[in-house]
Amino acid sequence: MTSSAGGAGDFPLASHLPVMAAEVIRGLAIRDGGVYLDGTLGEGGHSLAILESGHRNSGLTEAKQEPERESSESGPNDEGRAGLVIGIDLDESSVASAARRLSRFGPRFLPLKGNYADMAALAAEHGIRRVDGVLLDLGFSSRQIDRPGYGLSFLSDELLDMRYDAGQGLDAAGLVNTASESELADLFRRYGEEPRARAIARAIVRERAVSAISTTSELAALVQRTTGRRPGHRLHPATRVFQALRIAVNRELENLRAGLEAAVAMLRPEGRLAVISYHSLEDRIVKNFFAHQSAVCVCPPGLPECVCGQEPALAIVNRRIIRPSGEEVAFNPRSRSARLRVARRIQSRHELE
Repeated sequence: MTSSAGGAGDFPLASHLPVMAAEVIRGLAIRDGGVYLDGTLGEGGHSLAILESGHRNSGLTEAKQEPERESSESGPNDEGRAGLVIGIDLDESSVASAARRLSRFGPRFLPLKGNYADMAALAAEHGIRRVDGVLLDLGFSSRQIDRPGYGLSFLSDELLDMRYDAGQGLDAAGLVNTASESELADLFRRYGEEPRARAIARAIVRERAVSAISTTSELAALVQRTTGRRPGHRLHPATRVFQALRIAVNRELENLRAGLEAAVAMLRPEGRLAVISYHSLEDRIVKNFFAHQSAVCVCPPGLPECVCGQEPALAIVNRRIIRPSGEEVAFNPRSRSARLRVARRIQSRHELE
């Protein structure tokens, strides 16, 4: 759950480039002295863009004074409050790398190791309750696909790991070698939208009965032998299987749902939530969440009158998906599948009272 990538690792170049940075800054509508949360820190590219934008817009210096974090419940434009970006990532090495990269911003940048689904608790530990904007750039980061040790790509021969946080429990090898055939088939179908899910699951179970599948190249070769590769087809046959395993191991979709809820709860009125997704599973969750949170009524169809008592929490800023420009895709091919959605927090009745 970091930034700047989303596919299966097709491209070895363009590391550390934040996807649609200018579009994100416009979407977040950076306020002078605002507090922003980058839930998918990665190498810190988007955090850097937010910090530099805030610096230009507000005229803030990079003086080493501590932000008044306990006072962040008050309005977003209090005079004299330093701008702050909170960066969260599961990957400890990404947090450390971003902290070094952005150290010149001093207390205006707060790097935290953790899950963005827990953003409220993580921020509260530092006296921060409300923020002016939240960014989620879903998927894995360029450093995780380019550097050895994560086992995310079939382009290099590594242990089949796929965990963003090496301290968490089950890795991809454990899942591949212990799940039943029906569980694997369901996983590949649900998280990878893989049409040959059953055949691949059957082949895995047959293979592991002889010898455990422990590396990325072993799994990729097994999938390719099972499905073949159509001439001229861009995607490697193992792409969807690797995506499904990565999503399952890191509980990405569950974390996304929890993170969206947490972001809305933390946003001040008029604050912005920006989400970049890279495949249809993620984007569908974001789209449906925005639609539900912006709806005036969510009653089942056919009722004579509204009984749900729904009060919209969000207003959708961009009705059409924002995609990277042709120039960006040419310079950073990893951005080609990115889709940005932005919503604005609405002030509720009880907040007006």
